Amino acid sequence: MKGILMFFRHERNAKIQGCIAIITIALSVWLHISGIEWVLVLLCIALVIGLEMLNTAIEKIGNQLTTDLHPDIKIIKDVSAGAVLWSSICSAIIGGIIFIPKIIHHIFNT
Repeated sequence: MKGILMFFRHERNAKIQGCIAIITIALSVWLHISGIEWVLVLLCIALVIGLEMLNTAIEKIGNQLTTDLHPDIKIIKDVSAGAVLWSSICSAIIGGIIFIPKIIHHIFNT
């Protein structure tokens, strides 16, 4: 629990992703998404935030190993950041598939 609290207190990206998660959950409640859609939304949130936590840990380890620019550490950091970006893009697509039709339906049928 301590690591989760430290992550959300001290990491800028954690705060951003936490806000996005809260907005997404609120939108899910408002649009009355189905059970399977809830599972998908929560898995996406868990995946993105979990990978961001791992990325943060990897970056901090790399920074402890050397303060110099090291090509292998740069690759490691870039790949871990890329994992966060990739999961974010896929999650945004999943969110679009779930939310866009519901939002359109809500706009035109109210």
